[in-house]
Amino acid sequence: KEGSELRLNGKVTDKFTESMYVLANEPSVALYRLQEHVRRSLPELAQHKSDMQSWEEQSQGAIYTVEYACSAIKNMTDSTVYFKSIDSLLKHAIAMKEQLNTAQGRSAVAPQAKNPPASS
Repeated sequence: KEGSELRLNGKVTDKFTESMYVLANEPSVALYRLQEHVRRSLPELAQHKSDMQSWEEQSQGAIYTVEYACSAIKNMTDSTVYFKSIDSLLKHAIAMKEQLNTAQGRSAVAPQAKNPPASS
């Protein structure tokens, strides 16, 4: 009698365990667990998304600034030809001015030599 009771209790326990396993893994329970997981995780994921979008905007602004600076430096490098030309023209203009000053100095000295001071 005891052996049959144990076998009966074992079968009942096995059936109960099997029933609990089926209930715990039933699709509706799985969907409920999934829904709870999403409900708990969604606010944090939304915050991460917002943070990432903000960082992306900041990164895009920094990239634009760097590209603009690189473009300005390239333009400055390309303009060295023009600065060298300006430098050469200024040196030439200074030399011409010095020649004019020298020529004006000689012509100012020459008339004084031709016209001696009048004696009284």
